[in-house]
Amino acid sequence: MSRIALPVVWLVLAALAAAALIDRFGAHEQALARRALDDRASALVRMTLAPGSALACLGGALGDTTEDSCEERVFASPESTAAAVAYMGAEMQWLNDAAAFAPHGDEAFRARFAAIQRAVELDRFGFAAQVLLARDHCTLEKCAAFALLGDSSVLKANMKAQVFNQYVSRYAGSWRARTQAAAAPAVAAVAPLPSAAKPPPAPALADSTEPPPSHHPLSSKYWLPSSDTIPAVSIMNAEPPLPKSAKETRQAPVTAPAPAEAHATPIPPKRPQPENAQAAPPASPR
Repeated sequence: MSRIALPVVWLVLAALAAAALIDRFGAHEQALARRALDDRASALVRMTLAPGSALACLGGALGDTTEDSCEERVFASPESTAAAVAYMGAEMQWLNDAAAFAPHGDEAFRARFAAIQRAVELDRFGFAAQVLLARDHCTLEKCAAFALLGDSSVLKANMKAQVFNQYVSRYAGSWRARTQAAAAPAVAAVAPLPSAAKPPPAPALADSTEPPPSHHPLSSKYWLPSSDTIPAVSIMNAEPPLPKSAKETRQAPVTAPAPAEAHATPIPPKRPQPENAQAAPPASPR
């Protein structure tokens, strides 16, 4: 009996050691998975705290004024809207992976789980419903994500009404207007200087019949004096005296020619007489 019992004891000890090793490796893997979840949760928090980020508007209770402002920031551009959809999808994936650790996690882990769960249940602006419809292909009757929530009534209502598409339709017009304005060519701030305009040609005279002057070389039969043959004239010196003949000619009065005398009225010629006409006899005295 002792020889038979000894191998059995060794088998039991080996099984216990293997179970302990498996538990140890399982605990190590769970610790690694838990640490990964903590890192992912911290990354999500940092995304909401980034300067200019509107992702913090997707969770927590907001007032009417704050919610209106958040709506304009979240749907300010297609890029900001796509970022919000991706952020909500990351939170829902974290919620699915952390569901196994939530019952026996520590207080901080359970608080983080409850905060993300509440943000998905509120489904502000319909982002969570859009993720379930587009990514997980959920329907109102069948969706595994409903089991992770305490209340899925708002999420189902947003899926049925397609609230996310309504918000996108509301802001799509402003997105197109900004895109067209950015694509249009920029108008110069300062108008270009006008170019110097050429003067219009002088109008031709209507009654002018002479052809335009043409430039021809001067004939060799003409002689023009050069500058060497022309005496220099100075306005500072007195004018030289004229010769006597030129002085008399200059001093002689210029008389206008006498007007032509009027001719007398011409007398018409006598009436011609016929050649065979006889002279009239003289009148006899009484």
